[in-house]
Amino acid sequence: MTAPDPGGSDLHLELPAGGARRTALAQALRDAVRSGRLAGGTRLPPYRTLAADLGLARNAVADAYAELVAEGWFTARQGSGTRVAEGVATADAPAAAAGPAPMRLRHDLLQGKPDPASFPRGPWAVSARRALAEAPTEAFGPGDPQGRPELRRALAGYLSRARGV
Repeated sequence: MTAPDPGGSDLHLELPAGGARRTALAQALRDAVRSGRLAGGTRLPPYRTLAADLGLARNAVADAYAELVAEGWFTARQGSGTRVAEGVATADAPAAAAGPAPMRLRHDLLQGKPDPASFPRGPWAVSARRALAEAPTEAFGPGDPQGRPELRRALAGYLSRARGV
């Protein structure tokens, strides 16, 4: 399938007919970067545009982009779109004579050192405003020391699904 690139060139992606569409899209994008068809710094089409061009759900494209950002293939900035990460190895890049290149760490996973820049401030604020607006008045006073019953039920439901009970 072919999706137009906002820069005017075409982004040719071959997606197999069957299977998970998001997984197929993520793999096709990885292959495009590896082959050099998508160079570092290339701006990718917006989710909606690529989804419409490929006949996919917008969430499938958004999830594929998010997966590739997490893996270090893409970078994303609010208002700047999603781009191919600079320095990603391609099939055309010559192999280093001395062995593999040193690994560049994308995330510092040391305990106690969160990255405040990656905190989702916008979605958090929207959720907090919605929760405060929808909370009953009694939620703001002293209550059951074990917590709100509806929250305990929601947590119990989540934990039972997570364990497969």
